[in-house]
Amino acid sequence: MSARPLCITHVVPSLGVGGLENGVVNLVGRLPDIRHSVVSIGPVGALATRLAADVEVVTLDKSAGRPMRAAVLRLAVTFKRLRPDIVHARNWGSVDAIVAAKFAGVPAVIYGEHGREFDDPEGRNRRRNLVRRLLTPCVDRFATVSADLGRWLADVVGVPRRKLVVIPNGVDVERFSIDRRQEGRRALGRNDDAPVVGTVGRLDAVKDHETLLAAFADVASRSETARLVVIGDGPLRSTLKARARSLRLEGRVDFLGERRDVPILMKGLDVFVLPSLAEGASNTVLEAMATGLPVIATAVGGNPELVEDGVTGMLVPVRDGTALAKAALAYLWDPELRAAHGRAGRRRAVARFGLDRMADGYRRLYVAVSGRPRPR
Repeated sequence: MSARPLCITHVVPSLGVGGLENGVVNLVGRLPDIRHSVVSIGPVGALATRLAADVEVVTLDKSAGRPMRAAVLRLAVTFKRLRPDIVHARNWGSVDAIVAAKFAGVPAVIYGEHGREFDDPEGRNRRRNLVRRLLTPCVDRFATVSADLGRWLADVVGVPRRKLVVIPNGVDVERFSIDRRQEGRRALGRNDDAPVVGTVGRLDAVKDHETLLAAFADVASRSETARLVVIGDGPLRSTLKARARSLRLEGRVDFLGERRDVPILMKGLDVFVLPSLAEGASNTVLEAMATGLPVIATAVGGNPELVEDGVTGMLVPVRDGTALAKAALAYLWDPELRAAHGRAGRRRAVARFGLDRMADGYRRLYVAVSGRPRPR
């Protein structure tokens, strides 16, 4: 066998701030025995700065709405130059990389599903699923971050189960931890003991911040001191701020925008909420668990695989503001319950969702697909 290190080219829709992109950056950093390159279909975003200097980053700089016809050729040319052993494409936005990899003669292809988009939250789009099914012979393995996504690929799309592998997301349990709470409160601009409910994520329709705001209006009417913190940016920021004003939540909701100090900000929260309409396996839920926060999440996608209802948090129905408000108030009114679920979440994150466990899962997958000896 050649002494040349195993080479992986990761193809992602973008390198902006997001759960998928954060997971790729974390993975690359945890597999230094493999040579990596990253191709971004869209513009290179902030997360590119977290990649090591020896990781080549290529962008097609494709803006939303532009056709992908020319992208297949550009991807194929890029793959020929990079000469990867494996192309690992992720999510629908990178599906053209499967065809391009075959044109370029790449030995193996992995296609990952990390979650679905707002315009197809249940994965029922017939055209997209037909494309996935037709491309199945070109894919060596389909990697998902949750068993829920694996079942969907098998039962709805028609992917053979022998090609499926589930590798849960991992969290850096040292970077996200339960210490330094006062520093977190200062980062949030809080110098009191008022309880803070928080969420982290792109301000996009699939995250359903509308329901969160409606639920918090109910919470605010029952708790004079509770605050809501929304961390993240996106196309709905102005709409959501206007909605908060219409609900008379001025002074009770803080929109912090995109932040680089999320691990510190989380330490200042008391309750974490994820009201998404669809999820693969949320990195932010894992980060909140590792920080020792009780988690309220919608019972969709892989969320029930992360959150133990009644043990580490509470699961609520999608678009149910009443249930979300009830869960939040239960934590705000019962500090002991809040602390118990937070401790249990931290234990679960450390035991089952550590970053090294995720990295080892992908290393095993890459070695198996490439047919090469396991790197030392």
